Amino acid sequence: MDVVGIDLSGPSNVADTAVARFLVTRRGLVLRECVIGADDAAIAALLRRTVRRGDLVLGLDAPLSYNDGGGDRPADRLLRRRAVAAGLRAGTVMPPTLTRMAYLTLRGLAVARMATAIGGPRARIVEVHPGAALVLRGAPSSAVRALKESAAARRAILAWLERQGVGAVAGRGDLGDHFVAACAAALAAWKWHAGDAAWLHPAEPPQHPHDVAC
Repeated sequence: MDVVGIDLSGPSNVADTAVARFLVTRRGLVLRECVIGADDAAIAALLRRTVRRGDLVLGLDAPLSYNDGGGDRPADRLLRRRAVAAGLRAGTVMPPTLTRMAYLTLRGLAVARMATAIGGPRARIVEVHPGAALVLRGAPSSAVRALKESAAARRAILAWLERQGVGAVAGRGDLGDHFVAACAAALAAWKWHAGDAAWLHPAEPPQHPHDVAC
């Protein structure tokens, strides 16, 4: 089985999309492939390569549903409360229909649909929040908040991820904060699939068809 973490951006800003594919081993995850600046075609190609190998667990950092009438989903309110208590800013969790989030939500829905079409019953999809996954598992919140600006923070978080069993991610040079987020998304998806999520809001189909997990 492989675990794929995707830090997704909107459809017109694919340079900020990072994808990390990991092999699941007895000792944890081992990075096998990463794509920085992945458009939908690149994501689809990676997912096809993955499902040819075996089962797929996909952690998507993007809203995979929205609330009827707009605003927060129940999961958004609860996760924001936990994330702020753990040291993140309130704006780290935003409503899916907020103007600056709507295009990300649109692409998240499209990529989830694409993954289902490619993987069928071999694909398990979960919505994740990388920053919350890090701090709720004990990563230093100061480093998580500084990921965009600080290479030292990125190195620290990659080293922390390796100690959690997310292997072969440190020592690759600075691939940017989106790579770090993709690795954290994979951590959240891996732990969710193993029944060890640090935080979980179960799916509420049909409106909210995917679990949200950290």
